[in-house]
Amino acid sequence: MRLLCDARGKFREAFMHKMVDLSQGQITVACHLGYENSDYNGTSLQWLNSKLGRAGSIVAGRRYSGKSMSLLASVDYEQILETTVEQLYRTSPIYAYRAHNIHHIQDYLDYFHIVVDAAASIIDERKITHALFYCVPHLFYDTVFYQVAKAMGAKITVLSWSQFPGRFFSMNDIADLGKFDPEGITADPYPIEQGSVPDLFYMEDKWQQEGQTGKISKKAVFNLFKHLIRHDPLKLFNPIGIKADISRISGLYAKLPDWRDPFAKFFHTNELAYFETIAQFENKKIDLSQKYIYVPLHNQPEMSTSALGGQFRDQALVIETLARKLPEGWKIFVKENPRQSASARGPMFYHRLARIPSVEVMPSNANTHALSQNAQFVASVTGTVGWEAIRLGRPAMVFGAAWYGSLPGVVRYSDALDFEKVAQIKIDHAQLQADTGALVSKSHAGIIEQLFFPLTPDLDHDNNTADVASTALKLLRQEVSPTFG
Repeated sequence: MRLLCDARGKFREAFMHKMVDLSQGQITVACHLGYENSDYNGTSLQWLNSKLGRAGSIVAGRRYSGKSMSLLASVDYEQILETTVEQLYRTSPIYAYRAHNIHHIQDYLDYFHIVVDAAASIIDERKITHALFYCVPHLFYDTVFYQVAKAMGAKITVLSWSQFPGRFFSMNDIADLGKFDPEGITADPYPIEQGSVPDLFYMEDKWQQEGQTGKISKKAVFNLFKHLIRHDPLKLFNPIGIKADISRISGLYAKLPDWRDPFAKFFHTNELAYFETIAQFENKKIDLSQKYIYVPLHNQPEMSTSALGGQFRDQALVIETLARKLPEGWKIFVKENPRQSASARGPMFYHRLARIPSVEVMPSNANTHALSQNAQFVASVTGTVGWEAIRLGRPAMVFGAAWYGSLPGVVRYSDALDFEKVAQIKIDHAQLQADTGALVSKSHAGIIEQLFFPLTPDLDHDNNTADVASTALKLLRQEVSPTFG
């Protein structure tokens, strides 16, 4: 096997090296994507900088080869282009201080074609037969290499973290995430306390409660000046204008809950316009007695939408699609993600929603658990709100590749669905536990995300590396079946 391996960071490199050792010469890492100590520094493509890997630059000095036509001529070309451009846009000058310098839509298109052709040349030159990704590709560089390798016929293996402690998922195509058949699988039921909500360490309880409003922070003022230095230096000589800006920012903080510090990391006038837009919903009164579909928005751009949502990475399209088939008298309750910034949303997004009479936007302190519990059903691209809903006994509708998509109570959106019948779905909790147990049995032992290491302070890293490496090798050899697909 001549392997293309996306292994950024020392912990992923340890998985890769251990796997090669275990293969006893069967695997050659023909192309390692990572940081400076790898063959190619993949992240340099995201920032358009000159940081090189051991084999030099991915694009510099390469002539057009035409090897990329298998991807560029595919039926999925336009969706892949949209997905990758969104991922690249997150490091544009209006959303990041350390940004690339692409502004025009044609420049994005040109750059995409250049990188795709370069990736195809590397895969061809290095005679890649297999590709392994330790995370679902959701950045610019790994998405390009994933899509090109797939189009050129390489055998793909993708690993993904799971909601289950010490377990991870696998698949050969990211579109397969969540597709599995529990029929015939003998496994212990997975214990789920009926009506309980999952413990999501990355979501804080205070985000669901009423509290005090905030005050402008020193970091916000510092970042305002940082923005002016970079984008509007003449305004530094206009103290009246600066005072007006600070007053405007301070007024915004006074409307938002104190746990939100919108400009602690970054300030831009686009960010200010976005937060002023969502602040107008803070005094919204909530009536949970109505019939409604609950749609909590994903933080974006992220894997959950950009990589796994397809056309429904556009979350406004999800809401418009629901509104088109909404039964008379129903509402759509939309809640913004507490982590969201203007990197994928702005006033225009909310103007688009405002055109839909059935849509009501919830305030920041609206309790997402209560909104799920009282909804006719919840709807999401791939969000964990669906997993929470079926544990609460409420149906969930998904528009993308959600890991829980084959569990009882979950329906994948189609035009043929009758929303009133979806709302009437009864979830057999014992069956939910049985099917979840079957899913867990098809997952693999090990922790593949560094994010989870602090949650398991007693983790034996050597054993974990060996477990992950052994499983990845067996998946590549097709000695074990992937979780999904």
